[in-house]
Amino acid sequence: MYEAFFGLRERPFSLSPDPKFLFMTPHHREALSNLTYGLASARAITLLIGEAGTGKTTLVRTALSNAAPDSEYVVVSNPALTRAEFVRFLAASFGLSADASVSKAACLIELDALLRERRVKRKLTALLIDEAQSLSDELLEEVRLLSNIETDTEKLLPIVLIGQPELATRINSPSLRQLKQRIALRCELAPLDLSGTASYIASRLHVAGSTPAATFTRDAVIMIHEASQGIPRTINVLCDNALLSGFATGERPVGRRLVADVCRDFSVGVSEANAAAEPAAPTDTHGHQAAEAVHRTSNEVPLTGTDANADVAGDDIPRAGMFAALQPRPRRLSFLWMKS
Repeated sequence: MYEAFFGLRERPFSLSPDPKFLFMTPHHREALSNLTYGLASARAITLLIGEAGTGKTTLVRTALSNAAPDSEYVVVSNPALTRAEFVRFLAASFGLSADASVSKAACLIELDALLRERRVKRKLTALLIDEAQSLSDELLEEVRLLSNIETDTEKLLPIVLIGQPELATRINSPSLRQLKQRIALRCELAPLDLSGTASYIASRLHVAGSTPAATFTRDAVIMIHEASQGIPRTINVLCDNALLSGFATGERPVGRRLVADVCRDFSVGVSEANAAAEPAAPTDTHGHQAAEAVHRTSNEVPLTGTDANADVAGDDIPRAGMFAALQPRPRRLSFLWMKS
């Protein structure tokens, strides 16, 4: 397989890495901290917004993995339910009685008792709803009412809504203003910029045991970013298939033309004109400044749970190499999806 051809210990883009190897930046840690705080401090509703493929579910799973062992989380991964189905799901997930599965009143009574009992024991219980943009207005109202379960001093059921940007648009509608008022924390994940894409690719290759400059050319990385628009899930797919194609054709490092072929195969946004030719190398001054900036960025990829910096790019990547033309831009909040 291509792992040996490129000197890899593992397939870096198609398999989930060990959590300690997650690509994290200060922005990622800020989002993770907000999410963890929202759960641990029992905020009413925490909202996590991001385009498909930006890593929302990975971020939530990371937050849950850091929770206390006796915490209990109910995760709704397919919220396209009717109100009756939602009640049955809650009853089954929280281990309530058969009566609770067919009666909303019985469900709420038993759930309230369960949450108060667990809170007395200082055990955290939370409800997380993935793909929340698929919730009907009827179920969004049910979610709001569930956030009302509380004592005189604290909420008993913190809720996390995880969805795509259209969820934020819906919440801004006048009919959902009461739900919006209960959102205590909000996190938003955005696609990576060009330097972020380069750093992500370099970090994954570093974890897999390869040298980035010997695996992808600078121009290939630029095309991967342009085609993927900085969406980590798409970056994974393009890189994985480009490596496989590089192994089949004996091309190492993988260049721009091979990436363009993969983009066309997957109908991912690269025009024929854009794919036609390798761009000229930047001037010495421009290349020197960009290489220095992105090299600093690539060296700022700490492992999860530590403040130590991982030398992702390494000193063996020349200034005229894969990072030379990459211009760092101010980053918005972002998080990488580690699965293909």
